[in-house]
Amino acid sequence: MPLGDSLNSSNGNVVLERFEMFAPDMKKTALHVSEPASREPLASDKNTDIFKADLALHKVQFKKDSKPGVYQFGLTSKPNFYTAYIDTKGRERLKLKPKDEIDDIKTVRAAFKYEGFAKSFVLLGDTWQAPEPLGHGLEIIPTTDMSNLQVGDMVEVKVLFYDKPISVSHDSVEQITAYSPGFGQGEGFTLQSLIFDGMAQIRVQTPGQWQIGVYHKGTVTKDGPLKDLYGKADNVLHGASLTFHVK
Repeated sequence: MPLGDSLNSSNGNVVLERFEMFAPDMKKTALHVSEPASREPLASDKNTDIFKADLALHKVQFKKDSKPGVYQFGLTSKPNFYTAYIDTKGRERLKLKPKDEIDDIKTVRAAFKYEGFAKSFVLLGDTWQAPEPLGHGLEIIPTTDMSNLQVGDMVEVKVLFYDKPISVSHDSVEQITAYSPGFGQGEGFTLQSLIFDGMAQIRVQTPGQWQIGVYHKGTVTKDGPLKDLYGKADNVLHGASLTFHVK
């Protein structure tokens, strides 16, 4: 997930909806989804809080005659709705519900749905193939061979919002952010690249694990691509990440 934390912490938790593996022929296998964990620590003292942190860890063992190619791992969080409003008694309120499920609204301050998506890849064999889209609401798709990245290589990605490329404009600054434990993540700085016609690129600076993340806000309209949410939310906020390794 595009978070600098486990699925659970004192600041909140992420509830998983789907975790899947896609074979090179796009055959889908459902993987184990962690149960929602409590936000309360298992143990606490003056030095530490200890939380349950099930990361839905899996072991995938390929066979001698396994189909070679790119295996994709995709994860989707459970959608969350947030409605900030003034109620009929003039009070500021916030509820984790769609606005059409709240009875005492006088004025809506903000109403949006958040959902997160994450992806990574495993190459079996020697030939990288451009991975197919998984159909996530917000999706990062590499157009670079990710199987043998070296320090200094350029990584180019395509970013889709419901299968349509997003782009920087006078209304919205669309960008990807890339970070790594070996490149400033602990100090809070990252690489950034604007997205033009769905495309962006960064040059990886250090070896190790890297993650590219993106956030995008979409507007709900009665007859637009998000029309199923009309009356429930005014906006959609999606986050997506792509995790990969640099040698």
